[in-house]
Amino acid sequence: MSSPSSKAQEAREAVAGRLREIRLDAGITARELAARAGWSESKSSRIEHAKTPPSDADIGAWCTACGVPEQAADLIAANRQADSMYVQWKRLQRTGLKRLQESGVPLYEQTQQFHVYCSNVVPGFFQTPDYATALLTSIARFRETPDDVSGAVTARMNRSQVIHEGDHRFAVLVEESVLRYRIGSAEVMATQLGHLLSVMGLPSISLGVIPFTAPRAAWPLETFTIFDRKRVHVETLSAAIKETEPSDVALYLKAFENLKEVAAYGTEARALIAAAFDALY
Repeated sequence: MSSPSSKAQEAREAVAGRLREIRLDAGITARELAARAGWSESKSSRIEHAKTPPSDADIGAWCTACGVPEQAADLIAANRQADSMYVQWKRLQRTGLKRLQESGVPLYEQTQQFHVYCSNVVPGFFQTPDYATALLTSIARFRETPDDVSGAVTARMNRSQVIHEGDHRFAVLVEESVLRYRIGSAEVMATQLGHLLSVMGLPSISLGVIPFTAPRAAWPLETFTIFDRKRVHVETLSAAIKETEPSDVALYLKAFENLKEVAAYGTEARALIAAAFDALY
């Protein structure tokens, strides 16, 4: 399977190739297109060779210059899809963290079945305000984003209401290490672990903990969320990745099922959480 970043580039190149075909079909040179669109010839070349991603306005001007303005809408949609497949955090978070939290609300509200795997931190919709504050503060400092942590935490808590509302179901797996990593003070972690014990009792939630000692069918992976078995969001240090190809979604579902086989549930999972709590003091 090719990497998400390479697939995003392939999608961008497909858009660029289609724009070139449109120009050739119109029988005009790159120089003539540039003159009609009101920009430099080098810009036309950069767009055609997928060196510079075109804006919505660029695509509209390109199609108009070639006499096919009706083709702009489909190309703009394809370009936006390519642009959203692999997005660096510095771009997503350039205006702060609050807007990013709010932008996910529609998808969360529309999704009925969540499959969530976390190997590093407590899942966002299970976080307490103090845990979220400690985590988002460290993210804002590391990525040097505008300081809107307070607003971002409020937005995350509002988004988290999805676990209490509507017809949503959550299959969640966390590595035991998530219970042990200290995000914030011991008191913050104690409250967070207590909250995990509480949400485990909700009828819509299935929470499994993968013990350190479990014989593994799958190695620890990057954190990912699967929405209604149709799309996957993967979090890396540098970028947010979206997978929508059925074969890729199926791969993450397979990984989830492999991880699920060695997870502890119910009383055993509660015992692991309690042990992490006891280790705080």
